[in-house]
Amino acid sequence: MRFVRHFAVVFAALSMWALLAVQPARAELPLARAGMDRVRAELVVESAAAPGQTVLLAFKMTPVPGWHGYWQNPGDAGQGATFTWDLPTGWRTAAPQYPTPETYVLSGLMNHVYEREYAILVPLTVPATAQLGAKLPVRVLTEWLACSDRLCVPQDAVLTAVVTVGQAGQRDPRFDGWIAALPAPLGSPASFAVNGNDVRIGIPLPANVALETPHFFLGEDRVVDYAATQQFARHGDLLVVTVPRAKFEPVSPAALSGVLRLNRAGDGVAVSAAPGSVPTGGTPLVSEAAPALPALPLLLLAALAGGLLLNVMPCVFPILSLKALSLARAGGSEAQARREGLAYSAGVILACLSLGGLLLALRAAGQEVGWAFQLQEPLVIAALLLLAVAITANLLGVYEFAVPGFAGDGSPQGAFATGLLAAFAATPCTGPFMAAAMGAALLLPTLPALLLFAALGLGLALPFLALAWVPALRRMLPKPGAWMIAFRRWMALPMGLTALALVWLASRVGGDAFAIGTAIISLLLVWGLWLVGTAQRKGRSAFGLATAVIAVSLLVVTSGLREVVEGPQSSAESVLNAQPFSEAALTAARASGKPAFLYFTADWCLTCKVNERVAIEREATRAAFAKAGVIVLRGDWTRRDPAITRFLGQRGAAGVPLYLWYPAGAAAPQQLPQILGPDALADLARARAK
Repeated sequence: MRFVRHFAVVFAALSMWALLAVQPARAELPLARAGMDRVRAELVVESAAAPGQTVLLAFKMTPVPGWHGYWQNPGDAGQGATFTWDLPTGWRTAAPQYPTPETYVLSGLMNHVYEREYAILVPLTVPATAQLGAKLPVRVLTEWLACSDRLCVPQDAVLTAVVTVGQAGQRDPRFDGWIAALPAPLGSPASFAVNGNDVRIGIPLPANVALETPHFFLGEDRVVDYAATQQFARHGDLLVVTVPRAKFEPVSPAALSGVLRLNRAGDGVAVSAAPGSVPTGGTPLVSEAAPALPALPLLLLAALAGGLLLNVMPCVFPILSLKALSLARAGGSEAQARREGLAYSAGVILACLSLGGLLLALRAAGQEVGWAFQLQEPLVIAALLLLAVAITANLLGVYEFAVPGFAGDGSPQGAFATGLLAAFAATPCTGPFMAAAMGAALLLPTLPALLLFAALGLGLALPFLALAWVPALRRMLPKPGAWMIAFRRWMALPMGLTALALVWLASRVGGDAFAIGTAIISLLLVWGLWLVGTAQRKGRSAFGLATAVIAVSLLVVTSGLREVVEGPQSSAESVLNAQPFSEAALTAARASGKPAFLYFTADWCLTCKVNERVAIEREATRAAFAKAGVIVLRGDWTRRDPAITRFLGQRGAAGVPLYLWYPAGAAAPQQLPQILGPDALADLARARAK
């Protein structure tokens, strides 16, 4: 059928948009300067300095919210601070000392940054001949780069301070905290070895030193791939870090230096390594945040059950129902029913494998994406909206350019195309059973991961496959009749509601102007399809007109709508007064000594919204949390957020919802079920408050 070919083209285009929408941004972000003071700098002196002694100078750097400065090695992009000194004769400065940095991933590029106030310390040595009581100025031209996720601002300033020569007097108390933030000296030399595509660093670190999400920041450039996953293993009191080499023009250094971050609080040790022997193997370290994976057979069963549950989603149920009724309409041919069942299943499984393979390929390329990544891109939402509108119009009888297999005698080709459509409409959802399987798929090797995606597709196809292959089930279907026309019209209701939900989602992901634009294009599409239906009812071929309507709609989506996409809309006010999630906010919450509730959601996640209405955004929950002093953090994953994607991956979750309860103190978090009862959170808070 000609429509099958057209639908295959549309499906391929949707997948390509998903791929293009998440391509890495260029390392060079837009630059701006005038009036853009985004990381403020101040030069501070520790205390008076005796002749022949050393005093510390601090460059206090204060980023405004949403901006960051850089470590001495900025990573894949950015620039560290530079200092040009104007000192009195005989005065000397040593190398700057930086606190332990944080990781910041944007479009697959990892940077080493500071998103909160930090201080770069510089030792200043006063000559022994300096005159007591002298007050001498120190001047320095400082240049640094301030960046957000959209813009970078080169900044510079001439900073001055006055150093008093004399016995050390009252010391600026802020230096206690700034010195404590510096990585501690390791005390023992480390070694490193370059083997093939990896760099291994052996760090003498006692086995009783606790490690929580460790990361090694390398001081030398073009040695390792900063964004690659770092592997940690123990050999007694030796910690071995394995990092893939840089992808482009890697260098082989004569020595290495860096900082090993020990935990989320930012504690670290300074490491200097010389070439040497570094053992392989050892006991791998598993992040505290990453739960152990179930056995593969259990994961396959979970994926199968998760796919089965997707059939009740409002965007899938009409497709499945009408496809099932097409078997009743087609007559009692056993062979034809089985051919349609196999073809439908093949379409579903192929779509799931394609989306899963695309997801794995993007992650292998360094992208921080997760399950349902396509719904985080405005243009993909617009394409899905047009598809939902076209199906709704078809179900209402506006035109008879039917989705193959919905009406008529049916065919294997039509069933195959319908399977593609059903899978593409259903897979953005994440529900019970499915979440664990899809999270594991992102951690497993490629072949087992693809088996999980195939099992998900089989679960989605299972109801129709059973109808096609079990005559007793087909005999339970109602007999064909005029009522099927009315049923088809009624099935337009859930599909139309899906279209309305996509318009709302377009406003959340791409802004109000983008949503209005998609709604207007949808109305124009309905008008074009009405013209197609009019031509069909007059007995004329509508192939050319239908092709033109689809082509114009896709052209407007890809060219016109891109220009009006805005940033994601701010989340609605929370009854729980939730704070936005960040690793820093979570660290602060855990350090407060109070319990914390962390939840991840997205506007396109139906399960998330039901849980929020039923269990989270309730006055009873707010009162119980207030009494127990619970700190609430909310991660909004409606638009792509590398930090959230990375955190979800550490917890073995491929998508949302994810609910974590952190008891007061340093206890490990408790992962809550994906379906929350009305009093689940309130009861949890009351139990902890006793």
